Amino acid sequence: MPKISQRGENTPLSPFRKFAPLAERVKAQGKKIYHLNIGQPDILTPPQALQAVRDNPLTVLAYSAAEGEMSYRKKLTGYYRSFGVALRPEHIIITTGASEAIYLGLLSCFNQGDELLSPEPFYANYNGFAHMADLVVRPIPCDIEDGFALPSAADFEQSITPRTKGIFLCNPNNPTGCVYSESTLRELAEVVRRHDLYLFVDEVYREFCYDGQDFFSALRLDDIREHVVVVDSISKRYSACGARVGALVTYNESVLEAVSRYAKLRLSPPAFGQILAEAALDMDGACLDAVKEEYDLRRQTLFNRLRQMPGVTSYLPGGAFYCFARFPIDDADRFCRWLLEEFDHNGATLMLSPGAGFYATPGLGYNEVRMAYVINRADLEAAMDCLERALEEYPGRIPVLEPAFAGFENAPEYSPMAANVFDN
Repeated sequence: MPKISQRGENTPLSPFRKFAPLAERVKAQGKKIYHLNIGQPDILTPPQALQAVRDNPLTVLAYSAAEGEMSYRKKLTGYYRSFGVALRPEHIIITTGASEAIYLGLLSCFNQGDELLSPEPFYANYNGFAHMADLVVRPIPCDIEDGFALPSAADFEQSITPRTKGIFLCNPNNPTGCVYSESTLRELAEVVRRHDLYLFVDEVYREFCYDGQDFFSALRLDDIREHVVVVDSISKRYSACGARVGALVTYNESVLEAVSRYAKLRLSPPAFGQILAEAALDMDGACLDAVKEEYDLRRQTLFNRLRQMPGVTSYLPGGAFYCFARFPIDDADRFCRWLLEEFDHNGATLMLSPGAGFYATPGLGYNEVRMAYVINRADLEAAMDCLERALEEYPGRIPVLEPAFAGFENAPEYSPMAANVFDN
């Protein structure tokens, strides 16, 4: 039998889907699972957007334009204008989700063996797509003790080698929930300019910034506008993950031309997805405000429950809908599997993403997990009940030492640009 490729053998396994087959078997046995492992919101997709798909008079579902339907791209320019970004439709290429935007962007901007700098932990698929494009992700570690704040511009500059050709960020961040401020991005822009790098920024979660923080798009960095490539998607904004509609946005005409060539090779992005996405842009902004408010309440619920669990280290995330936590356990991968195979609380358990899968540095994240607060608050409370009991019963639990500080009231003061940290 012929062997698969070395690339196929070595492609990293998704940390948020690696236990999916096991979870399906467990659910078939009657156990309820609270899914905090993946960013699949339970918020309803806008009904008017779904209705637009149902009402569309198409009689032939034809290929759409390779770069996306012009009517949708024109309407998107108005959306970006609300964030202070002036674009022409030609600056936007519609893709099959943000995933394709990342992959086509990497193929268009970098050569084999080039290096990308990225703060870690980072969205695991960045590493996967870089691997597929024969690139190397060089991580710059962040610290849970300060809510995974972005390393300094000096830290990035010190990590640059002759092979470094770009920096990749996610803002607001998946998996940490950290929000990067305008001043931080402007400092980093100077490094990008001095070393003639690309700055890739995944801005999929731009709507979800909390505690009065303002989102600042990298597309507003006028001094390096030719260096900036932004990745976007409707998946989280409109709870439409299955529509598979993303976008690559840049002012760089050469990048747009290269991405367009790849776009033509893959023929077209989803037609029905674009119909849904265009209709969603007609929504009243109050709808998204209500969604953001709901996520904020879930954020507070998760934070307040975690801070009561002995030995847990975490923080109040500033954006997106994810949070990392460090547990008093021997191995998060083993713990997550044990949750599914051996544990239940009142007939239920929860599914988490092991933290090591979000790191490129060996040995980091082994006792950390990512949690997505994308389920309703009642279920989130029930999931936290399961987690609290599981941390008490897990055979590989590490004894809890003297707490770093006794109670939340002694934690560092909250700042909109840095997350509260607690270590019970």
